[in-house]
Amino acid sequence: VQLQASGGGLVQAGGSLRLSCALSGGTLSDNVIGWFRQAPGQDREFVAAIVWSGMKITYAESVKGRFTISRDIRSNTVYLQMNSLEPEDTAVYYCNARDTTGINYWGQGTQVTVSS
Repeated sequence: VQLQASGGGLVQAGGSLRLSCALSGGTLSDNVIGWFRQAPGQDREFVAAIVWSGMKITYAESVKGRFTISRDIRSNTVYLQMNSLEPEDTAVYYCNARDTTGINYWGQGTQVTVSS
């Protein structure tokens, strides 16, 4: 599975961005597609995830009510709509796919910078 993340950028606090993760090269079916982020000097952390076939969705507590993950079956794309962005959301955001055997695939990351 190959993942191509895009949509990052610079935004002021309170603003919005939408990240996209285009998936190819595999059968997604029961894969879990997620977003993680890593700020400088910090560990990579979970942000949100969606089960491709069942639509089960989970969020980190820090983004609940502000971020929305969704997927488009026709285009094999997962989106992360980020609203009410805060400086603390500044990080490199990574798209992840985990297949049913537990193998993880990662995209290249996209930088999100939120200015105060």
